[in-house]
Amino acid sequence: MKISFSPPDISALEINEVCDALKSGWITTGPKTKRFEKNIAEMIGVNKACCLNSQTACAEMALGLLGVGEGDEVITTAYTYTATASVVCHVGAKLVLVDTMPDSFEINYDEVEKAITEKTKVIIPVDLGGVPCDYERLFQIVNSKKSLFRPANKIQEAIGRIVISADAAHAFGAEWHNTHVGNIADFSSFSFHAVKNLTTAEGGALTWRAIDGISDEEIYHQLQLFSLHGQSKDAFQKTQLGAWEYDIIGTWYKCNMTDVAAAIGLKQLERYPDMLKRRRQIIERYDEALRPLGIETLPHYTADHTSSGHLYLTRIPNISCEQRNEIITRMAEKEIATNVHYKPLPLHTAYKKLGFDIADFPNAYAHFENEVTLPLHTCLTSEMEEYIIENYVGIVKDYL
Repeated sequence: MKISFSPPDISALEINEVCDALKSGWITTGPKTKRFEKNIAEMIGVNKACCLNSQTACAEMALGLLGVGEGDEVITTAYTYTATASVVCHVGAKLVLVDTMPDSFEINYDEVEKAITEKTKVIIPVDLGGVPCDYERLFQIVNSKKSLFRPANKIQEAIGRIVISADAAHAFGAEWHNTHVGNIADFSSFSFHAVKNLTTAEGGALTWRAIDGISDEEIYHQLQLFSLHGQSKDAFQKTQLGAWEYDIIGTWYKCNMTDVAAAIGLKQLERYPDMLKRRRQIIERYDEALRPLGIETLPHYTADHTSSGHLYLTRIPNISCEQRNEIITRMAEKEIATNVHYKPLPLHTAYKKLGFDIADFPNAYAHFENEVTLPLHTCLTSEMEEYIIENYVGIVKDYL
């Protein structure tokens, strides 16, 4: 039995919708993208959503809307994928990394509070594995630090405090206190990459809570400018008879979503409730088998939150990196693909060059050195689940 780590779950529904897009003659940003945005906004409970070609683009466009740049500081966690942090570097702001908590993959909220200065404009928390972070604590922090906040543009001024722009790449469909992720932080960026729960092959969506004094249409229009070279009309508008002329408002980016990608997303979204249910079934079966052994797993479902069930992270107590890698190799010999989420940013060359040292992030390193991520996707059969559990338990017992 050969088990992939995270293959896309594509049905005939998605294939037929893509064919419809191809036959329509409209394959770039157009009616299907607009419908996908509308459906996402309705599901999450916000007024607008903007679909782009990646979560990275969404997160960077959020910083652009806020006017974040040189002289500003943005705080995020050392325990994440590079996309969370690289967008801060892209806009020229100073990246401030903080450690995780000792007993959790979540950002260390006390360290976040200590790291805030008059230059802090944004905090980027991460909903790792689809588990929502402690948004209540984050809002307590930014509200308690209002006296330090120095707004630099009208959106910052309207919000009136440090902005929370969540990396919700893993958390599409997650809920916190019965509210959808995407309608909690000021801005939230989702990923629809090929390995995500809901995929458009490549893609992402940016959502935001309504901001007093700033219209949602104004934000959406600015995002269109940012993502289409600053062009005053999108391609769909330009194709209207006699409407060729346009202006370039700014020298910005090209990161729009296509209708071919949105076609996949439209049908994925229709299937998504059942996909989330299946992920929960797999997680609960894994938990039942692994937690009694002392293997730590993410708290996907609690009284406070419901995860999107994106990743199944495990921690094996008291093992070294070398032993963790042995376990991964032994699972591979059984034709089971596993992974590690994540190698902390200060271990990577790019972040070492920025001056970060893993010695300053002991909790992140401790979480990394004994972490193994098991396959969790809706292409798994019950037989595959049991095969994974049987082999993982059998291998891990040698290290306990």
